[in-house]
Amino acid sequence: MRIGISCYPTYGGSGVVATELAMALAAGGDEVHVISYALPSRLNLLDPRLHYHEVVVPQYPLFEYPPYSLALATKMVEVARHQGLDVLHVHYAVPNAVSAVLAREILRPLPLKVVTTLHGTDITLVGNDPSFLETTRYSIEQSDGVTAVSENLRRATIDQFGIRRRIDVVPNFIDPARFEAVRDLPGARRFAKPGEKVLVHISNFRPIKRILDVVEVFLRVRRAMPAKLVLVGDGPDRAKVEARCRQCDDCGDIVFIGNLPVVEEVLVGADLFLLPSETESFGLAALEALSCEVPVVSTRVGGLPEVVVDGENGYLLPVGDVDGMAAAALRLLQDPELHRKFAASGRRLSVERFSQERVVAQYRALYERVLAAESVAK
Repeated sequence: MRIGISCYPTYGGSGVVATELAMALAAGGDEVHVISYALPSRLNLLDPRLHYHEVVVPQYPLFEYPPYSLALATKMVEVARHQGLDVLHVHYAVPNAVSAVLAREILRPLPLKVVTTLHGTDITLVGNDPSFLETTRYSIEQSDGVTAVSENLRRATIDQFGIRRRIDVVPNFIDPARFEAVRDLPGARRFAKPGEKVLVHISNFRPIKRILDVVEVFLRVRRAMPAKLVLVGDGPDRAKVEARCRQCDDCGDIVFIGNLPVVEEVLVGADLFLLPSETESFGLAALEALSCEVPVVSTRVGGLPEVVVDGENGYLLPVGDVDGMAAAALRLLQDPELHRKFAASGRRLSVERFSQERVVAQYRALYERVLAAESVAK
């Protein structure tokens, strides 16, 4: 099968999943063409079946804002026509799905099929903006196949857009072997002294991630025991977090390491993962932590309850409840037996329900289904 994959290359769940899917499909024998405006950070092009095509946006004085969606559609047409693509799988509705539907129409009568995967903010934030609502709805309805990364997101899409078509739930995934390979590395322990607990947070530091809540939970934990906080990622709220750190007694207990594509090399060896987000359509970072046998304390929002099982591999608290999150964190950190039980449960769930082999097979089955069906648009 010849598959095109279009995604945002930035540090975030949708780009990570799209990149991992591209590499897994290529490893399984498919020819895969990744289309984006920059090379995704995790994309390894050593597989001869994996190719990258850069979208170059023209700069003209007439355009106050570069027309990326049109440039993307043009590149999709070019790649699909010359590489003989069977399926174009786009991650994120705006503008990827809109551009893909346009590309399919330009290519008729060539039988290109479009599969759209919804990741969250393309529905809950961007797609629900009145400026994009109609085009987002149209791109979903006109796709040959649509998936959402969680049941919560599937329901939100139906409710917010009045969608009547079929939407399959295909979750995000991890490669168990990749996380197993780092088991004996020091990981997060390299940032801590003997006897200190290590708490980790990974995100793009946007306001909805509530990074300041991460710091507040950590400060409460540190009052009860020696601890370090390792922050992985970067983004608009980093300056606020750094300002709060400077108000603490010892800013050296909070470590910033920036964006890191190989997150398992930090997660392994950690004692706890914090994710106090305002919203999460799935929570890939939480799944990656569980895969490394790191229990999670997070908010009870969006698709997180489909990944974090309260009282089994982590704890779920209301948004903004930093006292409750700190109490839950201390419950785990002060009880080694409970911690071991949660850690083992998290690893088991991640392998049994969210393994790469299982989820990639779901996507491949979807491709085969849409190829066997008539196009949604005549």
